[in-house]
Amino acid sequence: MDKQTVAVLFGGRSSEHSISSATAGGVLAAIDRDRYRVIPVGITRDGAFVLEDDDPAKFQLDAAKLPEVVDNGTRVRWPEPDGVRTLRVVRGDGMEDDLGEIDVVLPLLHGLHGEDGAIQGFFDVLEVPYAGCGILDSAVSLDKHYTKLALRAAGIAVSPGITVRSAQWDSDPESVRAAIAELGPVVFVKPASAGSSVGVSRVDDGEGLDEALRIAFAEDVKVLVESRVEGREIEVGVLAGRQGTRARASLPGEVVLTSRSFYDFEGKYLGGDGVDIVCPADVDAELIDRLRDTAVRAFEAVDGKGLARVDFFVTAAGELVVNELNTMPGFTPISMFPKCWIASGLSYGDLITELIEKGLER
Repeated sequence: MDKQTVAVLFGGRSSEHSISSATAGGVLAAIDRDRYRVIPVGITRDGAFVLEDDDPAKFQLDAAKLPEVVDNGTRVRWPEPDGVRTLRVVRGDGMEDDLGEIDVVLPLLHGLHGEDGAIQGFFDVLEVPYAGCGILDSAVSLDKHYTKLALRAAGIAVSPGITVRSAQWDSDPESVRAAIAELGPVVFVKPASAGSSVGVSRVDDGEGLDEALRIAFAEDVKVLVESRVEGREIEVGVLAGRQGTRARASLPGEVVLTSRSFYDFEGKYLGGDGVDIVCPADVDAELIDRLRDTAVRAFEAVDGKGLARVDFFVTAAGELVVNELNTMPGFTPISMFPKCWIASGLSYGDLITELIEKGLER
């Protein structure tokens, strides 16, 4: 059969650039080459679209040297919204080459300018189909303040907390401290719009609060401060339904902290000690059903269109508290989202195919 052409897009301007690049390494290695022709397009940290090497090894996740997209002098030219989706590249010598027509874009971007609806709007304007979530679900899910509003409106429990804006903190820090003190002795401080645990800090008894806020405000002018929820950390993958069917959820996985105080960037991606990823989680059938049902409801609450990882706390009393949704979750082969789907019977390669085929329905 004729191969469809997929532009795999990765890198980006956010602080999660390297994780996106590592995800691309995994996807380039596993994508079905019998079914798809692949054009790797990288975005540099400065926002330039460049034609990248189709070399998975170049983007392996290495703690000693995180992968990234560097400016190689090329510039990718996206098609005009005229129905002909021809991708072009301008080489460093000024010569322009035709890369052929693309059928769909697979964005593997995390954080701002990639997971917030920006790149989705870009491709909507160009009338180029793309995999993953759309503008609204991406924007609502990346901004944890608005995620909570949507989930509460759907009757889904969320972590207690407050939203602090940088202007509030600058003008009246004492009232902010007082409000945070009401949340309990242990709180987590996190940027409203960031992922991969970038900018997240744990604060015990107010110690280090100012520094935690400084770190979070470096990522966003809006910060969430949340009470610690005692419970197991359970995560569920969600995929949008095909051809109008309802979304479906994976088996749950569990983040088991053996010595770390929380699931941070190093534990997620760099193989840091003190974290075990268990999938499927050791939970009974009744809890599995509740987790999967709530994950799908949360996905629908933000008008989910592509995929999401829904992160829960499960308390000793059995209450399900949704911590957040990620519409482009960690997608490296060692990440929870692929692991949950592999445990559910969908291989990493088939998971990539599922996303692409759903994108082609746009």
